[in-house]
Amino acid sequence: MRRLLVTGGAGFIGCNFVHYWLRKYPGDRVVVLDALTYAGNPRNLDPVRDHPGFRFVKGDICDTALVESLLREEQLDTIVHFAAESHVDRSILGPDAFVQTNVVGTHALLRAARSVWLDGARVPHRFHHVSTDEVYGALGPGDPPFSESTPYAPNSPYAASKAASDHLVRAYNRTYGLETTISNCSNNYGPYQFPEKLISLVILNILESRALPIYGDGLQVRDWLYVEDHCAGIDRILELGRSGETYNIGGNCEVANIDLVRRLCGIVDEQFRVEPALKTRFPLAPPSRGEPSESLITFVRDRPSHDRRYAIDMSKARRELQFVPAVSLEDGLRRVVRWYLDNEAWWRGVLSGEYRSWLNLQYGFELRAV
Repeated sequence: MRRLLVTGGAGFIGCNFVHYWLRKYPGDRVVVLDALTYAGNPRNLDPVRDHPGFRFVKGDICDTALVESLLREEQLDTIVHFAAESHVDRSILGPDAFVQTNVVGTHALLRAARSVWLDGARVPHRFHHVSTDEVYGALGPGDPPFSESTPYAPNSPYAASKAASDHLVRAYNRTYGLETTISNCSNNYGPYQFPEKLISLVILNILESRALPIYGDGLQVRDWLYVEDHCAGIDRILELGRSGETYNIGGNCEVANIDLVRRLCGIVDEQFRVEPALKTRFPLAPPSRGEPSESLITFVRDRPSHDRRYAIDMSKARRELQFVPAVSLEDGLRRVVRWYLDNEAWWRGVLSGEYRSWLNLQYGFELRAV
């Protein structure tokens, strides 16, 4: 039986991990710590709200005393650290929050873990830190994918803050003997994703007949990972991963942004063809008017230091963890489109206030009230 502290568990990947974990290990204890900033949504945890092994605590990962008290009170033996500011565009506009959460916050967690698990009688434990492939920088068209030995070369404040947190985790393992693992993942997508990220943004903009913003020429290439596969990869790391090691978790699926958006448009159009009731529910959507969703594609000025390509070499994860992603891109995209169609109340609650103001500032698009 594990007793986990999941930081950022009300966010996109964190909540999916909590759902996954309690479904697979119903006898375990899971305590979620989340500050409920703009992307943290307590409704994301509704599916596990009544689970006897679940507890939610509203709090800041920078509060070392709070984390120490939770580790002791709940006798927690595992930290899975998702809490992070994660959007590149936001990091360009306001990097301070990324340094505070991603660097200072990670260090506060490490200090708490060291105090409770290492000072005095040592307690069996694991600190797992969830990071990103963006710490490696960018790849050219013919470059080999990122491996765990690729030198760090972050190109945005977000990536730099995650690189710094990775180094802190490694240092606490080497210096103090804290049992740690790190995973660097590729681009995630799936249910509950805050609609500032490409896939969720595209789906909801189609339904509301808003422009689909494509940076530059749209030929930036990303490796896409369905969030449930990511959760399964972390599960394998906790079970089989060696302390002090880093594991790359990817989707084995490189796609250019413009091609991904066109595939999404086609899936949405198909859903409208086979389910006529969608035209009543979403009368503004282009397929409700007999037009293709692709008609909304709008090319916008590229963002500064926009990395051209990411790709993950998962050889180590396959070899040591026997892990490969199970969900194909086509299946994953269909799942996520269906989820947003079936969960309108969730995303209409999200598309309001601070997010709408930010999107107007970022892209200059007028959003309709929802």
